[in-house]
Amino acid sequence: MAQKWRGWVFASIALIMYLVGGILIMAGLIMIGLMGAQDLWGWGEARGLGYMAFAIGIFLSVAGVLVMRIIRNRGW
Repeated sequence: MAQKWRGWVFASIALIMYLVGGILIMAGLIMIGLMGAQDLWGWGEARGLGYMAFAIGIFLSVAGVLVMRIIRNRGW
């Protein structure tokens, strides 16, 4: 029984990571392409924050896919 719940928890985490990563990738591309050198709320240039969001998004998407593959291969 504990195996079943563990699988659902990991699957939920993997799906959330994948979706948040996709949103960050798109937000990063928008900040890089459209906003450019604008200052965002005193945090810095939109281009720099866009590159950071893009990189974190790629990492989260890849990590989410890897967690999904591990769950599937282990039969959870």
